[in-house]
Amino acid sequence: MAELIQVQVCFAGATAQWLRDLTVEAGTTLEQAVAASGLLAEAPEIDLATMPVGIFSKKKTLDTVLREHDRVEIYRPLVADPKHARRRRKAGAA
Repeated sequence: MAELIQVQVCFAGATAQWLRDLTVEAGTTLEQAVAASGLLAEAPEIDLATMPVGIFSKKKTLDTVLREHDRVEIYRPLVADPKHARRRRKAGAA
């Protein structure tokens, strides 16, 4: 019998957020966990070919093997550059 591990898959879309707890076999890759979560069907804006993914805020590749209690994150593109947003806020406060 294969060893099972607990992981989470999360995605914050523009209008909704998803957090899925999964039990998967040891050796499961990041891409396999995302597919098993069902998010690709529920959030059609997710494109794993172009969107970066990671584990606990560290970018990883789709073939990364997951470990117990990993949190898989799918990152959407930034709407605004954080540096420019800070400059605009600072200019408005002065």
